[in-house]
This record gives sequence, C-alpha cells and structure tokens, in this order.
Amino acid sequence: DSVFISVDMGAITETLFESELFGHKKGSFTDAKEDRAGRFEVANTGTLFLDEIGNLSLPLQSKLLTVLQNRQVTRIGSNKPMDIDIRLICATNMPIYDMVKNNEFRQDLLYRINTVELHLPPLRDRQEDIPLMATHFVEMYCKKYRKMNKSISSNIMKRLQKYHWPGNVRELQHAIERAVIMTD
Repeated sequence: DSVFISVDMGAITETLFESELFGHKKGSFTDAKEDRAGRFEVANTGTLFLDEIGNLSLPLQSKLLTVLQNRQVTRIGSNKPMDIDIRLICATNMPIYDMVKNNEFRQDLLYRINTVELHLPPLRDRQEDIPLMATHFVEMYCKKYRKMNKSISSNIMKRLQKYHWPGNVRELQHAIERAVIMTD
C-alpha cells in the first residue's frame, strides 16, 4: 500500500543527481525556484527502485553510500538531515562483481545494497516465460493504442520462443509494441 518510486540511474546527469535523489531548497542554485523533495524523501516509508545502478560514477556512488549508511538525506541548500525509511531495490545488467574488481563500482556500496540478490537469467535461457510476457504486452499495447484485442498465433509464439532475444525483455516488449501498432 506504500509508494513505489522508480529511478533510471542511467538517465540522471551527474549535475542533477543530488537534486533528483536528495531534493533541494528554494534558491540553492540558479533554477531552484521552489523547494523540491528528492526521490528518497518521496519514497519514505515505501520502496525506492534504482534501475541501472551500475551506471553510476564513483563520486555519485559515494554520495549514495553516505545516504544509505546514515539513513538520512539532506536537501541541497539545507543543513537539516531528514530520516528516511525505505525499502531499496536495485537492478543492473552490468557485470557488477567485475566492476568491483576493476574499481569501477564501490565494494562497500555493493555490500550495502546487496542484502538479498536475485539473479534473473536472460530471456533466451527462460523461453517458457515468453508466452506469458508476450500475451501481457499484447494486452497492454492493445489497450494503450486502442486496438481491438489481438492474440498471438501458436506458430508465431513458437517463433518468438526460438529467437535468441539479445535485447532481453525490452526487445520482446518493443517487438510486441511494434507488431500491435502495425497490425490492422
């Protein structure tokens, strides 16, 4: 019943990182025209999902680690830390353990975020999931594009299951979206 906030870490620039995640006070920088809560504050008592965490630079990893260790966030332009209580979920498709070995990802941050690890195999290794996902995407995009309900023939479904899917679930999703858009 609590809030779920999703953040694509690869889409946040280094200059906006602190403002986006930690918030800012009015006047703390040129475009700060009003107080703004960061994603941590908005997710308080809920879940914060940091997608593509492997894309963070080392300096940003350090700032994130500090917030996670202290369980407090301080808005830019403020001296008052706020306690946060979040469930943190992180995801990456990067080889995170190799990144730690190559000093590209902080080991202490990995320990902080990696309480429970779930390894999700690539789609090509779990072809039995393709029919359920494909059907879900068809329904979702038929609704989005206001198309009559479509279905996938068994012949096409078999072809989908045989394909290698180098782009994983995102590739399947976009292939289905394209098919829904293009079909009469």
